[in-house]
Amino acid sequence: MGLALAWPASAQNDAATPAVADHGVSVPLPDEPSVLAVDADAAAEKRAAIVEVPLPEEPTQLIVEHAAPHAPAAVAAAPSSPSIDIPPPDLPAVTVVIDPPSATVAALEPAILRDALKAYVDGGGKPSTPVARLGKKEREQIAAFYAARNDEPLWILAGPPGPAAKRLQAQIATAEDDGLDLAAYPTPRLDAVAGEDAASAEIALSVAAVAYARDARGARIEPSRLSNLITPDIDLPAPAEILASVAGAEDAGQALAAFQPPHPGYLALKAKLHELRESTGAVRQERDEFEGPPLRFGSFDERVPLIRARLSLASKSDTAYDDDLIAAVKSFQRERRVRATGIFDQRTADLLSGRIRSNPGAIGLGDIIANMERWRWLPQDLGARHIEVNLPEYTLRLYEDGKVVHRTRVVVGKTTSPTPIFSHMMDHVIVNPSWYLPPSILKNEFLPKMAADPLYAQRLGYEVIRRGDRISVRQPPGERNALGFIKFMFPNQHAVYLHDTPSRALFGNEKRAFSHGCVRVENPFRLADFVLGDQGFDEKRLRAMIGKGERTIRFKQALPIHLTYFTVGVDDAGRLVRREDLYGYDGRVKTALGVGPDGRRFAHATSLPQARQP
Repeated sequence: MGLALAWPASAQNDAATPAVADHGVSVPLPDEPSVLAVDADAAAEKRAAIVEVPLPEEPTQLIVEHAAPHAPAAVAAAPSSPSIDIPPPDLPAVTVVIDPPSATVAALEPAILRDALKAYVDGGGKPSTPVARLGKKEREQIAAFYAARNDEPLWILAGPPGPAAKRLQAQIATAEDDGLDLAAYPTPRLDAVAGEDAASAEIALSVAAVAYARDARGARIEPSRLSNLITPDIDLPAPAEILASVAGAEDAGQALAAFQPPHPGYLALKAKLHELRESTGAVRQERDEFEGPPLRFGSFDERVPLIRARLSLASKSDTAYDDDLIAAVKSFQRERRVRATGIFDQRTADLLSGRIRSNPGAIGLGDIIANMERWRWLPQDLGARHIEVNLPEYTLRLYEDGKVVHRTRVVVGKTTSPTPIFSHMMDHVIVNPSWYLPPSILKNEFLPKMAADPLYAQRLGYEVIRRGDRISVRQPPGERNALGFIKFMFPNQHAVYLHDTPSRALFGNEKRAFSHGCVRVENPFRLADFVLGDQGFDEKRLRAMIGKGERTIRFKQALPIHLTYFTVGVDDAGRLVRREDLYGYDGRVKTALGVGPDGRRFAHATSLPQARQP
């Protein structure tokens, strides 16, 4: 609040009172009241109007106004004393600050909003405020949400912008902290919404909220189009769910942020994304000073003085890309272990600007963003008790209440037969399982060998089952069985599962990609103890069943299992670590998202590659 002080008119009217004048202090009094306004709260940028009120140059008599009716008599009775003349201080001009009023709009009429929504849904009207891109179905659902509330606005209400709109917009402004593209969620300037733009501003805010929330849940790319073996069940929230959540919340911004993955692994990557941006000085969406076409001998370019300065060469008056600059560029390229061509191409520019590191194995912002995106492929609730298998890490973890209670090595699919990526529910185990050869193995490996050697199956102990024109091959239970003595089932479209193996020596390898797609588990009976022990089937009891016929044990409560693919993560010591991109998915994800190695947007991904096998 501002503080204003003014001399009252009574002070001037009492100027002729002699009883007080004899003992008063002479201080100048202006003909008109002077105003001192102190604005303690307003920020400097809000000081819009400044008025200077000068103090008078000559002193006038100030009569101290008595505080009570009997004061004059008391003063008159006091012994006389000489008056003291105090010269007026050299005071500066007084500055009065007048705050501009907050931007206000008239009440947005439902009929106007209804018409604007119809134009937005139909695509026949272009809102005056840019809006995020959504499909026709989502646009219709937004309009239906408003229709259900009689087209009453959520954000642009009568008067100045409210806290709900401001908090929503503030959260959207942090989109890049979560690896999202801020440019994909345009919002209006709340301090400059004119009456005729109110409907467009209202729509833009709601559309931005819907687009942000859906992207936070994984709507930016369709994983199955990257590979037929990436089939997570992404549960995208409906526009009505999103708008009801944020509009009904005490803090709309926090409600919107809640659509981001809550998992510790995601949050750790988010923190590292921030750290890496800070450490490399990466400025969001900035234009690189070295950006431009390649420079060769004979080129003339405005970037030449910048390049010379960065390479510590003497400055020149012209902008020629000459011999001494080429020699310096070659030397720089050799230092960074890239081909020394002397051509100032994009990679050289990136290295010189610090946007990327010379170490090919260094973890870039784009790598972190791609792995953050893969966290969006998982359910918001992983399960209080669940299994995670991270394929590039060759590791299985069993979690209980957020803590790892069991960890073991696994063997995953070869690069030619990758293990799929998805989430499901494990509901039973089979002890002493039979193995029916999958169609791919039967067709590509087994049948050609049977054709060359009719006794091939018999020598291996396999059973060939013929039903008309169809042939299946079964390997009976036993120590030579490819599934070992136990398998963990979660029926799925890929026909994969966890299982034991007779080839236990493979667990000693650092790189363990040897299977046809299923996941082989080291110490499988130990895992079974953890998941079935509360049903009375501990490791000892389960091992006692070996060789006694096939036995199925169903879970009382299904156990969530998540087959994941994280090539970048944060270890227990808080260090950022990289794992081999076993199936080459990182590049596909970054391309689909439109991000480069340094995390900067090189394009908006308008189309995705067709699904293909790795």
